[in-house]
Amino acid sequence: MGMTISEKILSAHAGMERVRPGELIEAGVDLVLANDITAPLAIEQFELACAEEVFDPDKVALVNDHFVPARDVMAAEQSKRVREFAARLRIKNFFDAGQGIEHALLPEAGLIMPRDLVIGADSHTCTYGALGAFATGVGSTDLAAALITGKCWFKVPESMRLIYHGKPRAWVGGKDIILYTIGRIGVDGARYKAMEFTGPAISELSQVGRFTMCNMAIEAGAKNGIMAPDEKTMDYLKDRSTCGAEVFASDEDAEYVDTIEFDLAQIELQVAIPPSPENARPISEVNNISIDQVVIGSCTNGWLDDLRQAAQILQGRRIKEGIRLIIIPATRDIYGQALHEGLIEVFHRAGAIISPPTCGPCLGGHMGVLAEGERAVATTNRNFTGRMGHPGSEVYLSGPAVAAASAVLGKIAGPEEL
Repeated sequence: MGMTISEKILSAHAGMERVRPGELIEAGVDLVLANDITAPLAIEQFELACAEEVFDPDKVALVNDHFVPARDVMAAEQSKRVREFAARLRIKNFFDAGQGIEHALLPEAGLIMPRDLVIGADSHTCTYGALGAFATGVGSTDLAAALITGKCWFKVPESMRLIYHGKPRAWVGGKDIILYTIGRIGVDGARYKAMEFTGPAISELSQVGRFTMCNMAIEAGAKNGIMAPDEKTMDYLKDRSTCGAEVFASDEDAEYVDTIEFDLAQIELQVAIPPSPENARPISEVNNISIDQVVIGSCTNGWLDDLRQAAQILQGRRIKEGIRLIIIPATRDIYGQALHEGLIEVFHRAGAIISPPTCGPCLGGHMGVLAEGERAVATTNRNFTGRMGHPGSEVYLSGPAVAAASAVLGKIAGPEEL
């Protein structure tokens, strides 16, 4: 019996010929990640262990991105602690406020390669599976141990294969596909499983769309989301890394706990109704809901392609009076490219607020917190009760096309209504 791509990566890093679902293993990691919320907790445990150095300063990434620019004194102290730890321990890959949101920034910086084993003290670390890496979130205590030892323990997950066929409809992208998938299997449909996305439609999907899909694997309860690297993957990496990468793919006789097939031609633009990402509905069933705010950005949909799509809809239009539209490019480089292409001017003329890179409103931190009774359409990844502010507010998840159109019309709507 063969192995899946996830099993191959875990076995290689554990120094084992093969692994099987359910096995407990210890494996060396290629990258350890934390941010301004989770790193201080890990640093505290690191110091309690009387550790004096990390296992490899070049294999640690620390990113100040959640409460930046600092929203208050406590946030400033958090960022300061991470900044000082990075300087003291000579952490090469330290990214300070404004450089970017970690899950877009690390691939952009060439820090993720196919077949890597990556852990991060953030649940959306699974984003990097779009590059053929096994990437998963861990707690800050496990992260502290990995900072010291360069190792982490894993229970080998079962793998489920998700096969996508067909040509997507107009405007439908990775966000719509993953929302539809979560709506079909539920938020626990992939609990502690490896979601392996495959099929001819995935081969045609842009790299940005792939990042978005893997990012939200955790919203189905998955341990990780992953896609086998192909030419698009290598094209994305070629200008970002000089390292040659060994590429893994699942064996033909690999064992899957489940296989589900999808036809993209049947998938409309999607909107997830609060309070769960699994409440995905086609846009045709969710229109005419009035809104107060739109957020386009985050580690899920703050990529340049997302901004281009939003600008295409907003070009020559103004947002509806009374609507707040917040645009958040995911990294400083994406912001710069958007500026160079004239996208920022389009957003400005449309009446948008343009933010520096930050997680901000996604977690109800700042830069767009909702009041009681307010509704937002957001290209973020979660819409739990109170996620973006007051428990009496509501967040509707969508891709950038629906978000931009909704900002213009002041209600949840697709671009065809324009």
